[in-house]
Amino acid sequence: MATTVEMPKLGNTVQECLLSAWLRHKGDSVAAGDVLAEVETDKATFEIVAPADGVLLDTYVDEGAIVPVFTPVCVIGAAGEDVGRPDPEPAAGARPGRGGNAVGPPAPPRREPMPAVTAMTAVPIQPGAARPDAGPADADISGARLSPRARRFALDHHFEPRPAAGSGPGGRILEADLRDLYYTLPRVSDRAAQQMVEGYAASGAGSGIGGMILGGDLDAPQAPISSVRRRIADRLRESVNTTAQYTLNGSANAAGLLAVRRIMKSDPATAGITINHLVVFCAIRALLQAPDLNAEFTDGTLRRHAEVHIGFACDTDGGLMVPVVRNSQRLSLADLSLRMRDLAAQAANGSIEPDDLTGGTFTVSNLGSLGVEWFTPILNPPQVAILGVDAIGLKPVRKPDGNIEFIDSIGLSLTLDHQVIDGVPGARFLRVIAREIENVEALCTT
Repeated sequence: MATTVEMPKLGNTVQECLLSAWLRHKGDSVAAGDVLAEVETDKATFEIVAPADGVLLDTYVDEGAIVPVFTPVCVIGAAGEDVGRPDPEPAAGARPGRGGNAVGPPAPPRREPMPAVTAMTAVPIQPGAARPDAGPADADISGARLSPRARRFALDHHFEPRPAAGSGPGGRILEADLRDLYYTLPRVSDRAAQQMVEGYAASGAGSGIGGMILGGDLDAPQAPISSVRRRIADRLRESVNTTAQYTLNGSANAAGLLAVRRIMKSDPATAGITINHLVVFCAIRALLQAPDLNAEFTDGTLRRHAEVHIGFACDTDGGLMVPVVRNSQRLSLADLSLRMRDLAAQAANGSIEPDDLTGGTFTVSNLGSLGVEWFTPILNPPQVAILGVDAIGLKPVRKPDGNIEFIDSIGLSLTLDHQVIDGVPGARFLRVIAREIENVEALCTT
């Protein structure tokens, strides 16, 4: 009996995933536990594994498709087993089941096919560059379907046709097609030819003698952004467009922070506690005293939270992620530091659970370790506030006796949603957290 493999539900909040790559293909033998495909959520990459031994009989989803959870993506069974194809137009209200061995489920939404390419283009390749030997009919160069004579012409004349429809049967590209194209191509210098093979493109006429295209006439290839990066961009743009953001800047005496950090760094049991962990710990205590900022604004309703689910921004190879420590007000400094480090490591290696990236009530973003003195954090809706932590630097202050002294000061940048939080509550919060930071030594001993 064949086994249908569905898009898993990766967390309570995930409704759809991007199938980014198939690692096994139709006809491949697979064993239970083998990785079949890679999928992406908004913030992390996961794997779909085979639930049983057998042969990958069919796949229902193309790479790059956005697939709702519980939608069938492939089927595994015995070699030669007839499983049919999913119904392309399932009945209204039909929904794939959560497992089982039923074959022939509704097909996932399909992408519209790309329009056929009718104009053929080509790029030169550097003379003498290694190219594949001539192959059988319909062998390809860069995906273009070439006749054997067309393939030989392309190799002999050092240029590479881009995929397109030729004049032969079924759109095959013939030698005559390439010959016509070759003699209309502009002349290209050896350096430009090599750059074009690497993806550079000419944006206009060449600047060399007789219009020859030189290396300086080419534009660098555009680097496509990942789906995670696109979703980060969409979310940040939505944040700016749907909120009334403004930023208040303040500071606090950091002498206590530095003293506590020196003490903890000298003890192997507490060496992993950083300045950022200390500031987040102080922010949690400040939110308990200023609950207006520990809130969410959704559909015209402000909801304040008694629990502090603190989010903290961290940089990963895949882009910005904001893991969330739930019920952080219940944790000691050591437990908070351990949980933050664990979540940051999971975010960095892509193993973090989607539920650990949602549900925050307040966010802290620290750029101070990179030397940033002031910045404007962007809200993470529906949250109404985000705290930016700036660099520690010397600041002149006037003592009661009138003399000026320099202190170690840490900058604080607080962004708020003016729809629900006015300047005075924000300023009060800055004053409260500054007091917590300046008394962190006592806070860490209670």
